[in-house]
Amino acid sequence: MMQEKLKAFERLLTIMDELREKCPWDKKQTMESLRHLTIEETYELTDAILDSDMEEIKKELGDLMLHLVFYAKIGSETSDFDMADVLNGVCEKLIHRHPHIYGDVTVKDEEEVKANWEKLKLKEGKKSVLEGVPKSLPALIKCIRIQDKARGVGFDWDNKEQVWEKVVEEMDELKEEVDAQNQERIEAEYGDLLFAVVNYGRFLNINPEDALEKTNKKFINRFQYLEKETKKDGKILSDMTLEEMDIYWNASKKFYE
Repeated sequence: MMQEKLKAFERLLTIMDELREKCPWDKKQTMESLRHLTIEETYELTDAILDSDMEEIKKELGDLMLHLVFYAKIGSETSDFDMADVLNGVCEKLIHRHPHIYGDVTVKDEEEVKANWEKLKLKEGKKSVLEGVPKSLPALIKCIRIQDKARGVGFDWDNKEQVWEKVVEEMDELKEEVDAQNQERIEAEYGDLLFAVVNYGRFLNINPEDALEKTNKKFINRFQYLEKETKKDGKILSDMTLEEMDIYWNASKKFYE
């Protein structure tokens, strides 16, 4: 089984070499030109994961793997690194950061594993536990990562009741600023509320990004049902009242929970 996997990976590396040498499009690509395509492929993979579409997940993993091999190929052409350097580098990092597997450290649960991980990164020269959070991450995902990393060094609430109190507090503060019509403060308090709600989701073992995306998909399905059914009945959405639309919207809930 391992030999089959190694053979398949070698095949991909060989194809990458051939494409880079012979294909006009592949020859022109740079790390910068591939960057936005890699981001797109990553989002396509996350869509497939949320849809639990295993066949699509397999396909998107292949597309993403191609990009990783592509970057390594470009790195080898400038003699900066090659695929062996990439793979050996991550292997060494994994061994170093898992002393409970490859050393004599004992851990009782995953929380201790995460805490040790962050401490080891600081020993490696990181000045802050938040250093590893990419600046270009979408704000919601960045919020989740920031909170996870802070939790890894013990900066966290004790229980979900405390976090809910914080959510209520931020809601009240937002309402005060809305009543005062202070737009700058409204934005600040709205951001604080979102941050607190994300934190609460973490204590409920809910990934806010996944939860919001599932709600997005549900809304799209229900709205498209509304569009389809109103058109079938010869109606135009822009000419309908909200009450008339609500009849179709409520009907859509039978199909899309």
